[in-house]
Amino acid sequence: MKEVFGDFIAMLDQRLLRAFVAIADARSFTLAAERLNMTQSTISQQLARLEEAVGAALIDRAARPVEPTTTGERLLGYARRILALQEEAEAALGDPAGTTSIRIGVPEDIVTSAMAAVFSDFARRHRTIRLDVTAGLSRDLTRRYRAGEFDIVIVKEPSADPSCRATYPEAMAWFESADGSGEWLNPIPLVTFPPGGLYREAMFQRIEQEQRRWYIAFSGSSLHSVLVAVEGGIGLSLLPKSAVAGYRVRQCMAFGAEPEMAVSIYSWESAGPGAELLEQMSAVLAARGAAHG
Repeated sequence: MKEVFGDFIAMLDQRLLRAFVAIADARSFTLAAERLNMTQSTISQQLARLEEAVGAALIDRAARPVEPTTTGERLLGYARRILALQEEAEAALGDPAGTTSIRIGVPEDIVTSAMAAVFSDFARRHRTIRLDVTAGLSRDLTRRYRAGEFDIVIVKEPSADPSCRATYPEAMAWFESADGSGEWLNPIPLVTFPPGGLYREAMFQRIEQEQRRWYIAFSGSSLHSVLVAVEGGIGLSLLPKSAVAGYRVRQCMAFGAEPEMAVSIYSWESAGPGAELLEQMSAVLAARGAAHG
């Protein structure tokens, strides 16, 4: 068993495989030795070791020029692939790109082109850092941040916790289809996110304050699906004003003005590259809040 294992290891020895491939390509021991910067006797010894491991001749030395034997031809393709994979592995292990990570949690509508540009610029300037970005519902993101699953998190909340790094106002409003009649009778159909969504509970509380009856007409798992449902006239929904651009919806004033929510950013670290990224993300949130305030 030891002998068989030793032969297998020898077959994977890149020095032996490289010598074999060089001889097969150059059709000459002399030229192959020159290309690999070694003596002819050394390259001959390496080929002999590989042939001993294989148990068959790989190069027909009697041919002029020398050429692979039938066994050598069969091994040649595998040898090239093994050498290519070894070079690829060495390049990957020698490249520090993406060897550390910053884990980020954000609500879906925060991943705008401006925020994506911040991520792209940061990744370009910090090649050793990989950004792991997860989009989700704010309450779940908060729970996972507190559990240590994220390094930086942006969440929507009724009011900011004192531990936040920065917080910005989120203007809220009810929206309906731009093609609708604008008249909603009891019970009012609602377009919501799944249970646990912050807007969902705020909607229920607001309508109950108005002593209106309601029912869930549509529940969507993404902001896009919710907006499409509102656009199609399925029902009303409470959403950030910043999230509706590009959809055929209009603000519904049936319940008057809505109180603002907070968009807060939290981070465990206050120094290093993470702090730099935090500052850039905060700048995007500040501009977003100013544009839709």
